[in-house]
Amino acid sequence: MKNTTEIIHATVDFVKKELVGAEGGHDWFHTYRVWKMACRIAEYEECNKLVVELAALLHDIADAKFNLGDEEAGPRKAADFLKASDLSDEVIDHVENIIRHISFKGGNHQQGFRSPEMDVVQDSDRLDAIGAIGIARTFNYGGFKNRKIYDPDIKPDLNMTKEAYKNSTAPTINHFYEKLLLLRGRMNTKTGRAMAEHRHQFMEEFLNEFYEEWEGVK
Repeated sequence: MKNTTEIIHATVDFVKKELVGAEGGHDWFHTYRVWKMACRIAEYEECNKLVVELAALLHDIADAKFNLGDEEAGPRKAADFLKASDLSDEVIDHVENIIRHISFKGGNHQQGFRSPEMDVVQDSDRLDAIGAIGIARTFNYGGFKNRKIYDPDIKPDLNMTKEAYKNSTAPTINHFYEKLLLLRGRMNTKTGRAMAEHRHQFMEEFLNEFYEEWEGVK
């Protein structure tokens, strides 16, 4: 069995290769930011740091959005890779479950799995979805999907089912209300909650500026 450092290095190499050409909001650099944030938050939490690092690195290895909606594509691909490292079934299953349950799936969806490691990785992923980086990623994905930036006649839907959220084609601005502005209240760790405050305020300031510019006030 490889030592921990070798496993992490091998995972980094694997993810970099797999995500070549990925959409800019879900590429290696997104994974890198989530990984580094997860390592930071893990320093303040009682958790298995190996599970945290592996789950952070592999959390978007096969995102359902880019795999025909297959929510098992990511967990399956991660498990296949990890089995080659001769890790315990317990570690592999834990990483699989984090990947399976990490994503935001709409306002009405209830999360089905929790662990201290899941809390750390999920907070790290959510922090990358808000603030300046989150704004950039949101508009990048909206452009990737050829969505409108904003349409005042299409109102945000805060009560979407999982399926409605997954299939939404609403303007990009709606995504702030349907997901991004909700994340501050859904952080799991003390560190995550503290960091989310600043990023949340930045998004609110951005939206205020956006609407004033939209109406020609500024």
